[in-house]
Formats: sequence, C-alpha cells, structure tokens
Amino acid sequence: MTRIQILKREEMNAEQGRVYDEAKAANAPVGGPYYAYIRNPQLFTAAQIMGKTSGAFKLSARERLIAVLTVCRFWNAGYPWGAQARNALSQGVDQAIIDAINAGKTPNLANPREAMAHKLAKELLTNKGLAQATYDEAEKLFGTDDLVGLVAAIGQFSMVCCSANAFDITPPPEFKKLA
Repeated sequence: MTRIQILKREEMNAEQGRVYDEAKAANAPVGGPYYAYIRNPQLFTAAQIMGKTSGAFKLSARERLIAVLTVCRFWNAGYPWGAQARNALSQGVDQAIIDAINAGKTPNLANPREAMAHKLAKELLTNKGLAQATYDEAEKLFGTDDLVGLVAAIGQFSMVCCSANAFDITPPPEFKKLA
C-alpha cells in the first residue's frame, strides 16, 4: 500500500497544479514516483526535464530500456519495473530479454551496444563503479558523449526506483511483476 497520500488534482496548490497540468498535456509521466515529486514542484519539473534530457542522447530506445530495466531490477522497484517492462515490450524488446533481466540473469543480446547497456548498468550498480576494461569497451561502443547519457540515465532511474521504494508506490495490477 502506498505510504504517501496521492494528491488528487483538486488537492494540489496552484504551483503543483500548474506543473502537473503541463506534464499531463505533454504526455509526460505524472504517476509512480511523480506522486511524491509533485509535493515539490521544482523537483517534479527537474525530474521531468532529466528524463526528457536522457532521451536526447543517441542511445536507441532499446539500449536505454535495457539499462533502465536492469536498474529497476537492481532496486527491486515494482512500479518502475512494471511501467518500463510494458514500455520495453512496446519498443520491441523481446519478452525473453525482459524475463532474463527480471531473473537476474544476463540476457541473450546479439547487439553489442545493448549487451553493454546491460553489463554497464549492472556493474555500475553492483560494484559502485566500473572496471577499466568495461569503461574502455563502453567508451569504444558508445563514444564519450553517449556514455555520459547512459550513465546519467542509470542515475536518474535509480532516483525513480529509490523514490518508488521509499514511498512504496504500489503498481497497478496490470503491470508485470518482479520475479
């Protein structure tokens, strides 16, 4: 059960309502951890901008989603996992890949950049850093600029997962569950 009271639109103050309405009109996220972020409109807006900015790098949707799913699994974050698993399916990520990540296994990824997105996210979170060989391989595959974007997406989604876990944001029943 969600620990934080989810504010209905009519319960929001003027600034909360304004940023909520803007996000909703832009088809940006307003649920999940954003239920908590709306308490501080600047944080809500910053989280929206950070999410949008991480999509501006030259990472493919699949590369980003594979990294994000790895982050969700690491944090055992139910709401983000369900939302991103659904998103991954809609972007063509195979169910077998999603299931492998959910089981904590290395998915069978033929694309070297996708395989590295998973490896880098898992290694960075588990080891709190990257081995030099992993960094060198990732920089060769992505280039420095997109590697920055990948690491930023991992960090940004860690914040999303920590928020969802701290406030026990309950995923809707239609979301795929963590193993």
